[in-house]
Amino acid sequence: MVRIPRAQAFEVTALSDEHVVDEWERHNAAELVELACRVPTNVTFRAREVNLQLDRLHLARVRGTPHAVVRDKPMVTNRPGDAILVYAALRGEALWEYAGSRCVVRPGQLLVCDVDRPFLRGFGHGLEELAVKVPRDAFAEITGRSTVDAPIVLDAAGAGANPYARALVRLVGRAVSRAAVPADERTILEVVAVLATGDRAGLSIAHRAAAGAFIEDHLTDPSLSAADVAAGAGISERHLSRLFAETGTSVPQ
Repeated sequence: MVRIPRAQAFEVTALSDEHVVDEWERHNAAELVELACRVPTNVTFRAREVNLQLDRLHLARVRGTPHAVVRDKPMVTNRPGDAILVYAALRGEALWEYAGSRCVVRPGQLLVCDVDRPFLRGFGHGLEELAVKVPRDAFAEITGRSTVDAPIVLDAAGAGANPYARALVRLVGRAVSRAAVPADERTILEVVAVLATGDRAGLSIAHRAAAGAFIEDHLTDPSLSAADVAAGAGISERHLSRLFAETGTSVPQ
């Protein structure tokens, strides 16, 4: 019998509990990555996180009122996260500070980073985002690299959206929604690999990720066929079938 993992929700809503921030920090340290949470003095902090642990990857959907999070050098040194994280902004701009530089990640964009590089993220108007945590060993196995050299920001929505970024948001968003759809962990990992390494990803990984991205874009099309997917990925049907067979699955599946 195949076990389908279920998402678990965690929420802090107590309006006057002085330990709310501590509870949120402990929860994130256990589920995603350890962070220090800073809340403005005039803000009542509330937050909710839906977590889904797959065999290796961890997916989450996070909502919160205005605050900032910090992962500083002592935290990285003493309690390394050993992971690559992808954040996809759905609502609220996120200020990102890293290695003396800063940028703003806007709704419709995603950020790929190494959690063991100190950073600060600020959410002046609150946030809603998706997160994908990829253990470093899983990332290294599929990319041949142990890290991303610098944070990567990509568009996941709009006319110029990166198709892999758009597909990742849809895959993760469906998996952690109320009407959850079982997540295809292999596809998510390969899409992250292409986002993080670009043309340095192996051809098989890139082609399978392209096929997965095309399927995500056309999933509701009842006429979608293997020929359509192959054309969308720029490969032959035979090669498409071979690529999926390598992972123990098939195009119809």
